[in-house]
Amino acid sequence: MDASFDAQRGAGAGADPAANAPLPNAPAFEILAPQSQRLPLVLASPHSGNAYSAEFLASSRLDAQALRKSEDCFVDEIFAFAPGFGVPLIRALFPRAYLDVNREAYELDPEMFADSLPAYVNTRSPRVAAGLGTIARVVANGEDIYKGKLRFAEALDRVSRCYTPYHNALRQLVDGTRDAFGHVLLIDCHSMPSGSVTTGGRGSGRGGTHPDIVLGDCFGNACAPAVIDAAEDYLRGLGYAVSRNNPYAGGYTTRHYGRPRQGIHTLQIEIARDLYMDEAALTRLPYLGTLARHMTELVDTLGLLPPDGLGPR
Repeated sequence: MDASFDAQRGAGAGADPAANAPLPNAPAFEILAPQSQRLPLVLASPHSGNAYSAEFLASSRLDAQALRKSEDCFVDEIFAFAPGFGVPLIRALFPRAYLDVNREAYELDPEMFADSLPAYVNTRSPRVAAGLGTIARVVANGEDIYKGKLRFAEALDRVSRCYTPYHNALRQLVDGTRDAFGHVLLIDCHSMPSGSVTTGGRGSGRGGTHPDIVLGDCFGNACAPAVIDAAEDYLRGLGYAVSRNNPYAGGYTTRHYGRPRQGIHTLQIEIARDLYMDEAALTRLPYLGTLARHMTELVDTLGLLPPDGLGPR
């Protein structure tokens, strides 16, 4: 089994990915914590991890560059301002192609495994059907990842070393923030391939026919209306074309943590990659800095929403 990640919290990977093969016992995630938390927000970047271990690469028919097509490249950088604003950010360090924490713990395709799967495994979800379960069968462009079949023990190992520690830490951040402020807004930060959404129009004078940003609140179930309304209004005011819940209404994190009646609100943000990166070369574009500034302003705006609109209802 791949022993490249463990449950500890640590310093994380460097800025440029494909060569970031982790050392043994490297941490599975990193928390960028403020000196003191001043806003009732938690940010999460579950898909920007870029540490590709030798064991994982050896098991794959793809090289690291091809595997990176599934990454939300640089999303953690876009939101890295968070600690300076008094907001914690948790980011996974392992890649999405290795394990996806925005899924149930066991959404698995039985065709990927040499042995039979226990009854508790969800083998019939739409994510599994698309090849994008907790352990993905394909990368984002549809290419198969693995040379051969896996053993279920490998799934157990990845979940215990990566999935469970990440969600335990995220749960502590969410519950601790709610306890301190009376309510909490968890923002799950993602990116989407250009052309993946065809509704709306590209804003900010960049041309095209695709939205810049998709906001997801599970069709009103994951956060108070004031949250998504404020986010959409602010982003549209900056010139971005914004879509709501189409086609990304929110993944496992949004559905699982969003409990507005308990004072826990979640909002998923999907940012079009062609705004800030060259999708073929996987390199940053100059607009990344502007986008990071706009996300800083958005987070501050959401953090200052009146508590009477965010508390338990």
